[in-house]
Amino acid sequence: MAARRGEGEAWSPTSYTALKALLSARLCAAIWSSVADCDETFNYWEPTHYFIYGRGLQTWEYSPSYALRSYTYILLHAVPGKVYATLLQYNRMLVFFFIRCLLALGCSGCELYFYRGVCKEFGSLVGSLTIGIMIFSAGMFGASTALLPSSFAMYMTLLSMGAWYQKCPQLAIFTTAISTFLGWPFAAALGLPIAFDILMRKKEITIFIKWCLISVITILVPMVQIDSHLYGRLVVAPLNIVLYNVFSSGSSLYGTEPWSFYILNGFLNFNIVFLSALLLPLLLCVSYFIDKQGRSGQAGTGSLPHWLAVSPLYLWLSIFLAQPHKEERFLFPAYPLVALSGALAVEYGQRLWRACMQAMCARKRNTRANTHWFAIVFLVVTSLLSLSRIVGQYRAYHAPLETYMELNRVASESELPSHLPINVCVGKEWYRFPSSFFLPGLKLRSSFQLAL
Repeated sequence: MAARRGEGEAWSPTSYTALKALLSARLCAAIWSSVADCDETFNYWEPTHYFIYGRGLQTWEYSPSYALRSYTYILLHAVPGKVYATLLQYNRMLVFFFIRCLLALGCSGCELYFYRGVCKEFGSLVGSLTIGIMIFSAGMFGASTALLPSSFAMYMTLLSMGAWYQKCPQLAIFTTAISTFLGWPFAAALGLPIAFDILMRKKEITIFIKWCLISVITILVPMVQIDSHLYGRLVVAPLNIVLYNVFSSGSSLYGTEPWSFYILNGFLNFNIVFLSALLLPLLLCVSYFIDKQGRSGQAGTGSLPHWLAVSPLYLWLSIFLAQPHKEERFLFPAYPLVALSGALAVEYGQRLWRACMQAMCARKRNTRANTHWFAIVFLVVTSLLSLSRIVGQYRAYHAPLETYMELNRVASESELPSHLPINVCVGKEWYRFPSSFFLPGLKLRSSFQLAL
């Protein structure tokens, strides 16, 4: 793919190469990443286990009086898991990893589409940096195969932004609606800049209304029917979770953190990429005033102003920094935009460096080739930092998963007496329990009481 006109060529991997690299990274995450959030276990893996095997642990959020979680999202994963368990595999732990591998495959495809959109809108240099950051990012490693609506919303962010950058408003609207209804309703905030572009800049009001209606009819209506049937009453799960989190004080009873929580978390998961992303608005302003190329706000063959193209990230951060209840997974939907903004910051940094060199040398000349080293060094450094974070997390937090894998082996090989009830007592370590997929036929007992 060619770089911007007049600035030489920048290498970028082909779609086939990019997919192989992405799939390799995501399959590694499917096998080696830990279940980092107890909500992932009890709100999603346990209901999935229930649909496949007929039993599982239940939390209050699935009580019909609250009905905060959608069973439709669970069924998306439980159905292929049930087919695999019925036809091919009796070991429940392997069904767990099968579902994770499906998540890895889906995430890789979404990332590839996003990468192609980035290359088209911002140029091959930004595209290459973006995909390199995503492949090695510790944040993407953990989020890519997590069974969480926020991870699903991240998949849809990849598709909606990729469609937006490739001038396909219909798909951008539809995937934003999927993210909002089926994934996480708060993800609608990421679609606001897309709506602004379609309605205010391009005046495509008919397309917007048409595809909003199509989305409601094809996504929300069947979802309400499924959830209402399973809950036994009329349930609109996305509405319920918004009402609970926005208009109820219960959501702030736990997990309250200062505004710096997401800054520190972003730095841990993206290191200097996150800092670069935070600096991008400043670089855009400086470039507008001192760099003629920056004034156009364009790269590649795109037509979006860069401030608008990356605005979903800063809108997302501004919303969630102000909320008292903070959790790492709340940033998942915006993770791809962190990678893009960090890559774009490098591009603008090179642009400003060239402008400074031209001013110092008092003559105009193309210095793009002399600045490629900066992008290469940036990618190498951030990749090494990310890999060290991934390895560190594995070494420090993988023991619970390995323990339950051993329990699964013992139980599946019939080394336990079948005529006696077997209880696994975990006490206050319940939040490290990876799910009933690892304890076939065994009962969990803990200080955190859950319904069977």
